[in-house]
Amino acid sequence: MRISIKNIVICCIVVVILFSSCRKIEQLPVIPRIEFTSFSVFDTTDILGNHSKGGCLKFYFEDGDGNIGLKEPSSEESDTTNLFITLYEKIGDEFVMVTDPMNPLKPANYRIPYMENTGQNKIMTGTISLRFIYLYYNTDDSATIRYSFKIKDRDNQYSNLETTCEIPLSVNGNYTKNGSETDTDQ
Repeated sequence: MRISIKNIVICCIVVVILFSSCRKIEQLPVIPRIEFTSFSVFDTTDILGNHSKGGCLKFYFEDGDGNIGLKEPSSEESDTTNLFITLYEKIGDEFVMVTDPMNPLKPANYRIPYMENTGQNKIMTGTISLRFIYLYYNTDDSATIRYSFKIKDRDNQYSNLETTCEIPLSVNGNYTKNGSETDTDQ
């Protein structure tokens, strides 16, 4: 039996194709996980031309079964909230949860839009950015806040609870877990 170089090359190509197409599918837990990335504070103007403060919360998320996000509600009984945010204000040396629903810094709860991965691997990862406009913020105020937040997937599984760093609203900048970088433009 004679082995030709052509046959060896063809066999090598077939083996390479087989090994490269048989990658193991990445697996993550089906319970969502989030991680605080940053919070930016900036000056902005509302739709009426009033000067106000703005904030942008950024966080990383991953979900092993890719069922993050809700469709537009079809009835009043539909679940419309899947991003839950709690405000804490620094009073003295401690952060105290803000319970007053009329506090202008207190955010509402939010809905992450419906997302779906196609294909065999349903894992979903990414970064979510959420903008706040503090319409009634007094620019002379030196409030320091922080937020805790979590998400819920379509199977009603809650993620871990994440917390931002201290956020001094009177100082524009980008605030991260590991420190801050001031004077950012948004």
